[in-house]
Amino acid sequence: MQRITRALWLIMLASVISGCSIGQASAGDQWLGHTETGVASYYADRYVDRHTASGELYQSSEMTAAHRTLPFGSLVRVTNIKNGRSVVVRVNDRGPFVRGRIIDLSRAAFDSIGNTSQGLLQVRIEVIQ
Repeated sequence: MQRITRALWLIMLASVISGCSIGQASAGDQWLGHTETGVASYYADRYVDRHTASGELYQSSEMTAAHRTLPFGSLVRVTNIKNGRSVVVRVNDRGPFVRGRIIDLSRAAFDSIGNTSQGLLQVRIEVIQ
């Protein structure tokens, strides 16, 4: 009888513990589908090989971006409103810290949807993952 009681207690304990692990959505899930419209800029060349807020080294040839609040690793579709071209970037840094701008793109990402000689683009961003 004591063995059965112990087994029942272990089963109940396991049930309680496993029930606690049924979890909340990850931080990225709450952002899925989030959109913003505003101004995009790009990183200057002086930031190449410097650490981003996520700890990665910035590389101008990668499709990355900085956003003030989106979780690191978020994938964001950035669309140039003027020409309709878009690019998918991964958030790995914080910024931009200039009023009126919503995202800083790597040079390669910016080049793929606009011309860096413009410096700034009107864009729509959408979190896709």
